Amino acid sequence: MTTDALRLSQVITTFGPGAMVDLPKHSVIIAGLDSWHMRAGSFQQIHEPRLTDRLQQEFWNNGRLTRGHALSLRTPPRKEDDGRGGEGRDNVDAFIFPEWFVCAEDPDSKDESSNRRQLVQWKQLTAHGKTGERYFKSDSGKRIAVTPIRFVAGCKKGHIQDIDWRQLLHTGTPCSQRMWIEERGTSAAPTDTVISCECGRPSITLDYAFARGRLGRCGGRRPWLRTYDNPNPHETCDELLRFLTRTATNTYFPQVISVISLPEGEDEIDRVLGQPNVAASLQNVETIEELKTLRKLVPHIKTALEGWSDEEVFAALKRPRNDADGSGGFREPEFDLLASGREQIGSPEPGSKLFARTLPRREWVGEHENDRTGMVEKLVAVHRLREVMCLYGFTRFEAPPAPIDDGLDEVRLSVEGAPLGLETDWLPAVEQLGEGIFLQLDADEIMKWHGREGVLARHDGFLRGFRKWKEQTNPGYQGEFPGMPYVLAHSLAHALILEIALDCGYPASSLKERIYALRNRADQQAFNRLGVLIYTASSGAQGTLGGIVSICDRLPTILDRALERLRVCSNDPICADHGPGGSEDDRRLLGAACHGCLLIAETSCENRNQFLDRATLVETLAHSGCPAF
Repeated sequence: MTTDALRLSQVITTFGPGAMVDLPKHSVIIAGLDSWHMRAGSFQQIHEPRLTDRLQQEFWNNGRLTRGHALSLRTPPRKEDDGRGGEGRDNVDAFIFPEWFVCAEDPDSKDESSNRRQLVQWKQLTAHGKTGERYFKSDSGKRIAVTPIRFVAGCKKGHIQDIDWRQLLHTGTPCSQRMWIEERGTSAAPTDTVISCECGRPSITLDYAFARGRLGRCGGRRPWLRTYDNPNPHETCDELLRFLTRTATNTYFPQVISVISLPEGEDEIDRVLGQPNVAASLQNVETIEELKTLRKLVPHIKTALEGWSDEEVFAALKRPRNDADGSGGFREPEFDLLASGREQIGSPEPGSKLFARTLPRREWVGEHENDRTGMVEKLVAVHRLREVMCLYGFTRFEAPPAPIDDGLDEVRLSVEGAPLGLETDWLPAVEQLGEGIFLQLDADEIMKWHGREGVLARHDGFLRGFRKWKEQTNPGYQGEFPGMPYVLAHSLAHALILEIALDCGYPASSLKERIYALRNRADQQAFNRLGVLIYTASSGAQGTLGGIVSICDRLPTILDRALERLRVCSNDPICADHGPGGSEDDRRLLGAACHGCLLIAETSCENRNQFLDRATLVETLAHSGCPAF
């Protein structure tokens, strides 16, 4: 490669519309979907009806899509080949941002050790040579390299803009003299970074800009949405601007939703059973005998269900499905299929979306049957799976709520997400192939565990921490504490990911988790479906090497090793003594968990390393009295 490039998955997870990207000479902001050139052959449509229907309903409800218009999923456009061995045309635009730069040297000083640098704007720079590289030309004619300034301003609604340095320094007084930035210390602390002007105006330090309200009101600017017709789109915004370091992680949090594809037959039978006339006729069916009778006596039922056996139809009929208004979750049908107990799930044919096998207990337990494996009700070897990831918005300063329970909060815009385009009827998505293992946990045993005194005390601590987090970090969040069974399953998933990485050779950062902690619809205090899917998925070959599936016959040993490692942490006794609900902002949703025992790469964790506690799995030095294993 002769130039820097982004992978398709990076456009979804890291560098989507509104994200800033550092280039060698300047910084850019990725353009909105309106400025993506979706030329024929440069992209592919992604067919995932469960995900598309759900997002379409949400976008209709919040006004991002005209009601009645269809939404589609597409891959980001690839760079086109020019047919002559060249690089071809770019298909995703990017705009210069920020437009303030800092000169690499002081044009007025011959002292190379001078820490004073001139502040200049993009319009003051001169293009040089065929490459169009920009530089600043001093009064003496010297070419001086420039770098983008490190600081910008934004608000929680996703708006972002350059800091008006002249306004900040001169407080409204017109001035066109040269401005300077100078670092007077060695620590790069805000108090040591000084902004000054040749006009003699008293200089200010960066910590002056940190004060609340100092940057003024937000102008509602959305530079990623600029177009030729509207070069500076903005909207009304009354938020106060906040200081942002351009390369900081809180400048961009993508809102991404993922779904595990079901076999085509599962989607099709759900679609047929969801048809109004079919659903009305079958709504009171309680036994397979009643279904057989209706298939014989009702012509439109016989026609609609042709091709499926009575057993398949009855199983699908009793399986919870997405509600017609799009309010249902994605995880219920995924769990019910993986935990169905079928010997073969999906198809082994090349190109199938899902192929898995429910392993007989004797095949993977062997002589290792013990109390620990007794918590695992079923083990499913997932030889092939397809994950679809879709970007539907982004936030700044605060990350959107992570998915819990059935994934509802992942879709609902609980925090103020910024739009990806002005007018668009499609969203960027990628499909990734992989493999994994699914563990169905014994819900009855875990509910018995949930009633223990030590577990209830731990629950109270997590609940206090959750309420504090919700009050101080995200008051508008509508979700509830996911429950101790979720904490248990989540902690188990992290322990297994760390041990599987050691055993099968996959890097831990390439493994992912999907937690199924689903409440009983008739009793929201009870959990009737609990499971853990550990998988790897990528656009290349690494996702389907078979390394995870191969550990199934060694699962009892891997589970033993994973749990034994958690008894003592390298940060004990501090780690073991820590309980949820404490005063530390970043640890209120954690029990005995740290980077020495349970925390993993955030790209692998579905909940940003929150709701973890190894005390729910094993006895620690603190003797919590609530281990499940």
